[in-house]
Amino acid sequence: MRRYLAVALLALFSLESGASESANGSFTATKSCEAFSSFAKRANPGEVKVAAGTAYTVREINKTDYDWLRVEVPGAQPSLRWVQRECGTPSLDEKQSGRPAPEASGEVCSAPNQQDSYVLAITWQPGFCEHAKYNGKKPECDAMNSGALEAKTLSLHGLWPNKKECGTQYGSCNGPAFALSKDTIEKIAPWMPNFFYERSFGAYEWNKHGKCQSLPPDDYFIKAVSAVRVVNESEVGKIVLGNTGKSFKVQDFFDRVKKRYGDKVADTITLVCVQRKYLQEIRVSLALDFNTERDLPQMVANARPAGPRVLGCDDEIYVEAAGKN
Repeated sequence: MRRYLAVALLALFSLESGASESANGSFTATKSCEAFSSFAKRANPGEVKVAAGTAYTVREINKTDYDWLRVEVPGAQPSLRWVQRECGTPSLDEKQSGRPAPEASGEVCSAPNQQDSYVLAITWQPGFCEHAKYNGKKPECDAMNSGALEAKTLSLHGLWPNKKECGTQYGSCNGPAFALSKDTIEKIAPWMPNFFYERSFGAYEWNKHGKCQSLPPDDYFIKAVSAVRVVNESEVGKIVLGNTGKSFKVQDFFDRVKKRYGDKVADTITLVCVQRKYLQEIRVSLALDFNTERDLPQMVANARPAGPRVLGCDDEIYVEAAGKN
């Protein structure tokens, strides 16, 4: 009997680890379900569960006609967990959802100037620095945690060109080398504080994302921080900055944005949390021809809806202050 059980478990494990496929998209839980590090072994370190109403980023499916999805659960150790499909509603890229899609080889997904939209990723720097395992490699975080650097604005994480058939894999294109003028660095450093100290993060963002669009590095980063400035000066920025050291409810956040700008603007925004309650990022969906010269409704005009309004957040979100709390 023990031999039979061992063989059965080995077969289950082989199905889980060997037949899985990478996937892109989101999974919105409709009920509370266990999130397994291994569904074959029913292993669940920390007794983690997905929360009803919360959207999670999908990284893998167990097979083409999948019944398990591997999602990111912020705060869990390990963070990648398997969840049964019946526990929620998946929204995957066309290739995984059963609909026909163009073939997107690695070469196609790294061909520059093929983007059809953008995502503006905006960091709430204290929320990132407090929870990221940067091991002394982020001097701006050391300065922020010591109180030497204040968090007075939202910060630029990146401006990401998107290509529909490639999903999040569109990137790492060939293009001009990373180089910025002194004037550009002085303009963008207040909005991307790593530039106060070094150039490594800017180079990373350029090599991964910036090379896939046509603007030269100076223009690309100036446009990216101009977009952050628009959000910072909008109702979105007012809510975040006005609640530093406090919390806000997700529903209240979107109600305020809708009251000020309408549903279409609110639908372009996703809030991203760590450990389910700490604000770490705001993502804004942008059209291919987005303009940063006016206010938020004009900037997000013609943008596709973002999809999930939260990733990894509970109903209430805490906005951490800079420095030791």
